[in-house]
Amino acid sequence: MPSQIEIGRLLRAGTTGFIAGCSVSQFEAPAFGALVRAPLGNGYQVYGLIYDIHIDDDGLVRQLVTAENVSAEVMKDNRERRIVPVEMSVLSVGYEQDGKIFHLLPPRPPLSLDVIYLCDDKELARFTSAGKFGYFRHILRAKDAPIGEILAAHLQQAGVAHKESGQWKVDATQELITLLRDDYPTLMSVLGALGEVL
Repeated sequence: MPSQIEIGRLLRAGTTGFIAGCSVSQFEAPAFGALVRAPLGNGYQVYGLIYDIHIDDDGLVRQLVTAENVSAEVMKDNRERRIVPVEMSVLSVGYEQDGKIFHLLPPRPPLSLDVIYLCDDKELARFTSAGKFGYFRHILRAKDAPIGEILAAHLQQAGVAHKESGQWKVDATQELITLLRDDYPTLMSVLGALGEVL
């Protein structure tokens, strides 16, 4: 059974991605580039990669940043009992239907308030081993996301999940070079980011 680390609930969604929200107290688990899943029942769940974590302000925060000598208790209270959620933008990279993983856009997105879970290493390895890196095309098409940084964070996390001699990372890097061979600027950006983690 997959891990059940709940990281938030769905705020809004589309076919290509979704936004999940969580309280500050849940904010320990999610990380940039992490694989998450939204189980929707009947053997169907949507997978995605976190590509942005956004913390909005509210009226109280605006007042506190200009106040002098804000006490530790007030800071703690604002962080632990904050009503405005931490928002995570998630890029859809595949789905599972009846035990089979597809690296295609999901047929339907999750619904408002569906629970979003963090994938553990076993599930991450299972997802990334299905097919031949087909989900990379969704990442490479993401216009509003830092592609190189997402790929670097994802490859670092997936490499740990695969626990092998680094062959998965080598194969993934080769696939990215092949996919980006006609887009030199993006290739250099991706390889520059990957150079930090490989």
